[in-house]
Amino acid sequence: MIKSMNTRQLDAFFRDVLKPDDFNAVDSSLNGIQVDNDGADVPKIAFAVDACLETFKRAARCGAGMLFVHHGLFWGAPLRIEGVLRSRLDFLLKNNLALYAAHLPLDKHGEVGNNAVLAGLLDIVDKEPFGLYHGIKIGFKGRLRKPLTVDEAARRINYRGTPPLAIYPFGKAENVTCAVISGGAAMEAPDAVGEGIDLYVTGESSHSIYHTVLEGGLNMIAGGHYATEVWGVQKLMERCKEYLDIDAEFIDVPTGL
Repeated sequence: MIKSMNTRQLDAFFRDVLKPDDFNAVDSSLNGIQVDNDGADVPKIAFAVDACLETFKRAARCGAGMLFVHHGLFWGAPLRIEGVLRSRLDFLLKNNLALYAAHLPLDKHGEVGNNAVLAGLLDIVDKEPFGLYHGIKIGFKGRLRKPLTVDEAARRINYRGTPPLAIYPFGKAENVTCAVISGGAAMEAPDAVGEGIDLYVTGESSHSIYHTVLEGGLNMIAGGHYATEVWGVQKLMERCKEYLDIDAEFIDVPTGL
């Protein structure tokens, strides 16, 4: 079995799993290698939600040669290499730490994606794509195998005791159908109302959808952007351990948001 790989080999593996090129037209994230190393083999991969100095430092301390994140540093438009960004890049280069990002490919994936894991935690069956984003449905909807109250659903997706940011119990006492989109997808709540969904689960809320949710009789859980997006990086990490036999570690840096 392979014990270490270079960044190009790892890129090929991640691309085979996540198919990031399928999202080029709709995802502003620079999916793939955002910062390369000097060609050295990677003995260990660290996984985290966010590219920030704290995750970089902890990845370097644990001996990782690559950090895989959901939210990378580069999002379409060119950036000036100054201030915080310069400090981050300086750290990566000085520590020969490669940075890899996967945004929508990790949200949408049917097995290791954030939404697939959330759907599994809620035990959604008869799963179908949900939530149109620039022409691609990145979430899932379906029937709950067992009807759940809003509080029961919130407990199922709870990450290490993190309470949801908000719960809007504006619908049925027990939910039979459910839709999930991780992260900042409050504006897809009207889609759930329009499709007659009982419960909508996402990461963030928004003032502008409150009355639509209330008047539409929708139950909604805003579980937290971070807390709904820890799942994909961890699931992908487990796949790396299984298929590549490479050392890997999850770096937990919650934002509380």
